[in-house]
Amino acid sequence: MIEKRNDINPERGLKEYNNVKFADETNKKYPIDTPEHIRAAWSYFHMPRNYEKYDEKDRETIKNKIIKAWQMQISPDGPPSKDE
Repeated sequence: MIEKRNDINPERGLKEYNNVKFADETNKKYPIDTPEHIRAAWSYFHMPRNYEKYDEKDRETIKNKIIKAWQMQISPDGPPSKDE
């Protein structure tokens, strides 16, 4: 389970996106319910100001959820590298 962050209000994610699947279910961050949200989740998650707020284990969990959603809804090849 991803650690609860003190700088996040999970209610904001629920209010903005409703009850969708999130890559970070604990904090309701990075919705992965549509191709547009999946692409945005990949991009926003890899921004240093976001990425650095998670420990290594949580980073891997979130990244893997986004990759799985990408493979299921966008392309089996998965997302581009974070540097592309």
